Amino acid sequence: MLADALEHLVRGVVDNPDDVTVRDKQLKRGSILEVRVHPDDLGKVIGRNGRTATAFRTVISALAGRGGARIDFVDVDRR
Repeated sequence: MLADALEHLVRGVVDNPDDVTVRDKQLKRGSILEVRVHPDDLGKVIGRNGRTATAFRTVISALAGRGGARIDFVDVDRR
């Protein structure tokens, strides 16, 4: 559910919504949502001084509740 919500939010911000993928990784410390976007859209997803990324993290943290979730933003060129 969190991955779908985050993907929907990110697709609304970027110019290349088809390149957006969100993967949910379960680790010992908790859940990590890995967001991959087109390299040209990375700046839009992060925003000025990280404000957009912080807003995404705030919304997803509110949806996640106590369990919480970490979000990592990655461009599609990196692996």
